[in-house]
Amino acid sequence: MSSSTPADASGGAIAPDLLAEYDSLPNVLSFNAGDPTGAGGSGSDATVIAAIGAHALPVVTGVYVRDTRDTMSHCAIDDAAVAERAAAVAEDVPLHVIKVGFVGSAEAVSAIAAFTSDYASVPVVAYMPDLSWWSEAEIDHYLDACRELLLPQTTVLVGNNATLRHWLLPESTTDRHARATDLARAAAERGVAFVLVTGLPLAGDRLGNVLASPEAELFSQSFERIDADFLGAGDILSAALAALIATGSELTEATSEALQYLDQALDHGFRPGMGRALADRLFWAASDADDQADTADDGPALPPFPEPFNETKH
Repeated sequence: MSSSTPADASGGAIAPDLLAEYDSLPNVLSFNAGDPTGAGGSGSDATVIAAIGAHALPVVTGVYVRDTRDTMSHCAIDDAAVAERAAAVAEDVPLHVIKVGFVGSAEAVSAIAAFTSDYASVPVVAYMPDLSWWSEAEIDHYLDACRELLLPQTTVLVGNNATLRHWLLPESTTDRHARATDLARAAAERGVAFVLVTGLPLAGDRLGNVLASPEAELFSQSFERIDADFLGAGDILSAALAALIATGSELTEATSEALQYLDQALDHGFRPGMGRALADRLFWAASDADDQADTADDGPALPPFPEPFNETKH
């Protein structure tokens, strides 16, 4: 075998067209915290991005101290180290989308905003989680940095209706659920092009999700409310959206597929500890295994490699 020809695990040559397919995977750089529960954070981002059919470049910005019941604290990584690791991988690997989750400090937000400004042509999907476990001073400092530094770099802002309303419309004097276009207009004042608002209560025990620009609602989809409290759902949705955009899906199509992926992951959820449930981000792999078990009596066969969730061809 020629020394220039790659080999597979069995020693055979890898076909050039197959190698080309591997080389074509889009890359999503993710800034997020490490999560020891496995529910969210950088580990979840990597799993979701791979499940969709892209390659994850996780830059860990700190570590949660939490279990499935509660978040106790967060240990931040030095912002200079965050910036250095992101710059190193970006100089080597082309970026197709940048995803920003919870990064733990205003200093990290500043470093990430500076990084994203150097890659202005790369879409940024930012997710704002519930920060109620943090101290009020830490929340205010962090949100101010996100508002002033990160939002001007953000293409799509993802968040729960209540979280985004309290942040973007703090002067609202009622407890009503803000319209997605209200939130989009407030975000647009800081430079955000689109918002994906989740958790809008609808009639019939359903929850609505709306993609909006300042001018109009661009896409909406509702799902039946699941009778369980989940940890990490927002990270899953935003990572799926980032990966789908990276694969070339148009924004409304990517939003629809990301929401369907999250809904199915929640439907296959499980409770590993004594607290909240976790979504099964690899639900499609279990379905493939069940299908293979059903046909096992038909004779021996090599199991096919499971297809990623995203079936869009590019």
